[in-house]
Amino acid sequence: MHDRTGQRRWIRALVLTLYILFALIPLYWMLSIALRTNEETMSAFALLPQHVTFENFKVIFTDSSWYWGYINSIIYVVMNTVLSVLVALPAAYAFSRYRFLGDKHMFFWLLTNRMTPPAVFLLPFFQLYSSIGLQDTYIAVALAHMLFNVPLAVWILEGFMSGVSREIDETAYIDGYSFPTFFVKIFLPLIKSGVGVTAFFCFMFSWVELLLARTLTTVNAKPIAAVMTRTVSAAGMDWGVLSAAGVLTIIPGALVIYFVRNYIAKGFAMGRV
Repeated sequence: MHDRTGQRRWIRALVLTLYILFALIPLYWMLSIALRTNEETMSAFALLPQHVTFENFKVIFTDSSWYWGYINSIIYVVMNTVLSVLVALPAAYAFSRYRFLGDKHMFFWLLTNRMTPPAVFLLPFFQLYSSIGLQDTYIAVALAHMLFNVPLAVWILEGFMSGVSREIDETAYIDGYSFPTFFVKIFLPLIKSGVGVTAFFCFMFSWVELLLARTLTTVNAKPIAAVMTRTVSAAGMDWGVLSAAGVLTIIPGALVIYFVRNYIAKGFAMGRV
């Protein structure tokens, strides 16, 4: 019996290890190319860089068009995340606490917006923003991404809010709390893990979305994903700089994942999830 259990553990460990190694291959190869020159990349195949260089990363940090691409992306992604969560919180509370005519249909309609491909809204957004002067601004991309993030945020937050007993609301009202005070001081701490999860998904969608961000910006708010297309020229692909930009693009998402995981873990440890 113990031998079978030990064998199963070894098999599971082996399968998990192989899967992790397989998943890390693209990340390793991107980092490896970022540490090579283009000549070495295009020459003979090698698992390790023969001559490690940081010139590709230097280009990212010294060329204003490159590092401003990261700054632009972070600005509109943070704006979108904050606005999406702020809009979704009262909407999710209403869906979780009240029953009104057409509530289920409205909730489903919100989710259908999230299911729609961004390309469907591309032309309407472009024409609207061009006519009112919002083209090539941070708020333009942030508002466009809200069309997809708000329904997702409402859906996630509604599930967390429904798990909180309604007796807490009633007790707070009996104790004389106004709704804003109750919501901020009592209710939000109970669902803070849900807010963290929601912010994570909003951040990641806005960070990796390219079609809307590239079309609605030209110069001033151009995101890093659009800047990366500059590496294609008549001389060929600048593989080193492109890979260095890809490595740096992963860092913000990794930091957000680390923050959310610790945030959720603390929530569970405090018994508030």
